[in-house]
Amino acid sequence: MPGLRHRLRHWLHRRLRPGRFALLDALLHTQSLSRREVLHKQQQDLTAILAHARQHTAYYADRLGGASIDALPILTKEDIRQHLPDLLVNSADRSQVKLGHTGGSTGQPLAFWYDDAKHELMRAGMCRSYMMSGWRPGEKILNFWGARQDTQIGGVFNAGWTDFIAAEKTIAAFAYTERQMHAWATIVRTYQPLLLQGYASVLAEFARFCLATRQALPKTLRGVYSTAEVLGAEQRALIEQAFGCKVFNQYGCREIPNIACECRHGRMHVFTDMVYLETLDDERLIVTSLTNRLMPFIRYDLGDSAQLLDDTCACGSPFPLLAMGLCRHNDIIRTARGKIIHPSYFSRLLAHLPQIRQFQCIQSAPDQLTLNLVIAGELPADIAATLRARIASDLDPQMNFALNTVDEIPRTASGKHRYVINASH
Repeated sequence: MPGLRHRLRHWLHRRLRPGRFALLDALLHTQSLSRREVLHKQQQDLTAILAHARQHTAYYADRLGGASIDALPILTKEDIRQHLPDLLVNSADRSQVKLGHTGGSTGQPLAFWYDDAKHELMRAGMCRSYMMSGWRPGEKILNFWGARQDTQIGGVFNAGWTDFIAAEKTIAAFAYTERQMHAWATIVRTYQPLLLQGYASVLAEFARFCLATRQALPKTLRGVYSTAEVLGAEQRALIEQAFGCKVFNQYGCREIPNIACECRHGRMHVFTDMVYLETLDDERLIVTSLTNRLMPFIRYDLGDSAQLLDDTCACGSPFPLLAMGLCRHNDIIRTARGKIIHPSYFSRLLAHLPQIRQFQCIQSAPDQLTLNLVIAGELPADIAATLRARIASDLDPQMNFALNTVDEIPRTASGKHRYVINASH
């Protein structure tokens, strides 16, 4: 019966989302090619996206000549902020496109254009990643998600009744307590998913709780997909011990999802049918989206570091390999009353305030929080008051909160910017 149910869900989901499954079928076909064939296809896709961007966006019409890809200028987050309207293709129906916001993993939330086509391709790419664990469409997935807007009705992980057909359930995990984690464990036992997916820090925190309280978890779990943050070796070991299955690390971002994913052998494979990657002399990773024709991202600096590898993997995938370097790393905030706040809370709180160029939140004690802001001009008094009220309401009314404007926020020794730091341990 379980097999019949998941096949029925898969059939219904294909009827409901035919475009998504057509895209998935095309992605699965690509990974059946040889290494030489997938790299040849990547070069064709790269030539096509460069020509498209040059012909259809004001931004790239001024910048793309006949130069090779590695001679083109790097696209920075500040470039996007200053030229967002010019990065949208001139054929776009502005009444239909939407404006999304990144999680601001470097302390600089970013706006970008997207549409339903981009969303459906993102979900198809996610399905392909899940299949690397042995999962098949129609089998249950449980998400622990730290971005509030994704778990609201109509968000990425809350499509209402269609989530039942997709065999997908989502727990909002942007703020939580030990009592809520007890409820999470009950949901896992009752729902009996094959896959768990979530932010690395949330999964590790829940794993720690399950081990400490000796939660009995179902034997159905086949894999845990970690995303959105750097996954540390200690976190990986903790998650695998708690849930009794393999962890699959995913790499991507909101503006360019599905960059790479681990296979069952623990090797990170680059999806060359979706992205073209370069590494600079300082190992900075530069990404070109091969699929985003609404808002081309060409030679985009994500702020991460990595190495492109020449060797092959025993899993047989034709996709080349990637070794991640130092990446986005931020801390969880813990209040004196036991509430846990995911770092994405702060990027969402500030994402819609154009005056804020960069921010950093520092917890120096359980009841002491400081928010440093680099701003353009002055922060209006009413906005400052609103921020104070929101943090008191969402975190803890007893929290001592300082709001500072600063000229600069220092980077770590590795050159990264940590935007949420818990120094209260």
